[in-house]
Amino acid sequence: MVFNWFKRSFDRPEDSQNAAPQEPASAPPEENPPSSPAPPDLLSWAKTAYSNLQQQSDPAPEAEIPAATAAQPTAEPEPSPEAASLPFWLQTETEAERQARLDALAAPEPFDESFLWSAQVLAAQGRQPTDITVDEIKWLKRLRLGLDKTRLGLINQLKSLVGQGPLDSDAVEAIEALLLQADVGVAATDRIIAALQQKLRQETLPPDEAIAYLKEILQQMLDAPGERLLVPEKNQLNIWLITGVNGAGKTTTIGKLAHTAQQSGYRTLIAAADTFRAAAVEQVQTWGDRAGVAVIANPTANADPAAVVFDAIAAAQARNTELLLVDTAGRLQNKKNLMDELSKIRRIIDKKATHARIESLLVLDATLGQNGLKQAEVFSQSAGITGVVLTKLDGTAKGGVAIAVVEQLGLPIRFIGAGEGIQDLRPFSSYEFIEALING
Repeated sequence: MVFNWFKRSFDRPEDSQNAAPQEPASAPPEENPPSSPAPPDLLSWAKTAYSNLQQQSDPAPEAEIPAATAAQPTAEPEPSPEAASLPFWLQTETEAERQARLDALAAPEPFDESFLWSAQVLAAQGRQPTDITVDEIKWLKRLRLGLDKTRLGLINQLKSLVGQGPLDSDAVEAIEALLLQADVGVAATDRIIAALQQKLRQETLPPDEAIAYLKEILQQMLDAPGERLLVPEKNQLNIWLITGVNGAGKTTTIGKLAHTAQQSGYRTLIAAADTFRAAAVEQVQTWGDRAGVAVIANPTANADPAAVVFDAIAAAQARNTELLLVDTAGRLQNKKNLMDELSKIRRIIDKKATHARIESLLVLDATLGQNGLKQAEVFSQSAGITGVVLTKLDGTAKGGVAIAVVEQLGLPIRFIGAGEGIQDLRPFSSYEFIEALING
């Protein structure tokens, strides 16, 4: 069985035989988690999950390892001085480094407070303890750690404020200040305050219940644009255009998406169509190597991006590719040229890949906060954006920007990144995000 990260579930062997398109409406249970507290047998659930994960990570018995293989380990060549002096994104991962990374991902997690919290989040979404992976636990831990700065600044002060009954003017101003400092944005803050005031006028809630109601408000706001899960359809060509300003993490996001797609069992290809930015093609090729995904590129300086996309579609069709990731230009200095370029790429796709499912994803740097949203508005108005990838939620960013993105752009958040590793970008879950953002 393959764990499909896009669906957050295992693809059964019989599922792969089904060539019918998968509709997004068939969302996994975590997309609509119950609002009730975690089940009372959480500790038993966590213990069962932990035991199952340990079994997953146990190495094969020595008797099953061929003697020749065990007696003759293969030594990795030492990297050359020239390779060591290259910038990170141009260095090629050695086989030993790759194996060490994979071993680290499969290693069992300690049964600590973070593990219990991750188990609670998964259990509350209806997951079974025997049907989760080590990678899921690690991801939830990274997400929570990435939002620690915002969470620790919010939770205690919010509890003290909402636990005093109806909000007076001083409490309203204090909550407004907290939310604005967390990059929630003015429009979203006004909606949150109005909803809290209305609820607390009707009934007096203990602090924990008031916080639970606040979580409901925030999750409803994040869910407002509708279906968030973006799942490539099996046995069909899906083309995802990745757009965003230079420096937002666009090319890195492509590498991480390619890795996720490979892990999830999709035949994947990358088109290096950001041909005018210095070293962009080399950068995406390096990420393709790390993800084990082929890259279609034109080594000619300032090659026509649309021509690269044309070649990539031909290659994708010849290889029965299911997901083609297209790296597009990220220059805002000349909006007209950029939009003309994107329009030309779309015309090529519409002509050559008539039946492909097309998405246009905007990569947004979460550390830029409201400034990043202004850049995003330019793209969303002109580039036919269908969703947002929020990157760099790794401790320096303020997590409230996710709410501002949905409120101000009206676009769903498809993926979020909470770290620099190749596995640190995952499909967005509003429930998991809010639990990591506001959890006492």
